Amino acid sequence: MQAVETIMRTGPVIPVLVIQDVAHARPVAEALVAGGIRVLEVTLRTSCAIDVIREMSAVDGAIVGAGTVLNEDDLDRAVDAGAQFIVSPGLTKGIARAAADTEVPLLPGVANASDIMRGLDLGLNRFKFFPAEASGGLAALKALSAPFGDVRFCPTGGITEATAPQWLAHPSVLCCGGSWLVGPGVPDTAAIKARAQAASALRS
Repeated sequence: MQAVETIMRTGPVIPVLVIQDVAHARPVAEALVAGGIRVLEVTLRTSCAIDVIREMSAVDGAIVGAGTVLNEDDLDRAVDAGAQFIVSPGLTKGIARAAADTEVPLLPGVANASDIMRGLDLGLNRFKFFPAEASGGLAALKALSAPFGDVRFCPTGGITEATAPQWLAHPSVLCCGGSWLVGPGVPDTAAIKARAQAASALRS
C-alpha cells in the first residue's frame, strides 16, 4: 500500500484530465508540473488517451496515471503506455488482481461500506470515493470513515476549487480529484499553471 499512498500524498489535488488532442498533452502536463501539481490522472475517455499518457510521461517531474480504467485490458494498455498508477471508478477482483500482478499502484473507486469491505478483503485500504458529491458528499465520507479507521480516501466527483479545502480538512482524506484545473479546448497554459499553483497550496 505504500506506493499508492506515496502518490496520494504527493499533492493535495490530482487533476482529472480529459484530453481530446494529443498535441495538448505535453503543454498541459508541463503547465501543471510548473504549478506544483505532479500527479496527473489521464482518463481513458477519449480515443487518444493512451497516446496522451505516453506524451505526458515524457514530461520531467510528471507522475502520470490512467483513470477510468474499467477492465484488465484497459489496465494493460495503460501500463504499457507508461502509466505509473491506475484509477478505476469501481472495484472488481479482476482489476485488483491485474494491478497486483503488474505491481502497479491501484486506486479503486468505492461509494459505500460494502465496496470498502470488498476492497479490504482484496488487501486494499486506499480508495477513490466516487462519485463524491452524488454519493452523499462530505457527510457520507465522514460516516464511512468512522468504522474504517485505517482507510484513506481520494474523493472525486463534483469537487470544486471552492469545496476542496473542506474535503482536505478531514483526516481520512489524503488528496482529492478535481477537473477544474484544465478545461476543454485549446489549453491556456498560463491559466492552468495559476490554477495548479493555487491547488498545490491548498494543503501545506
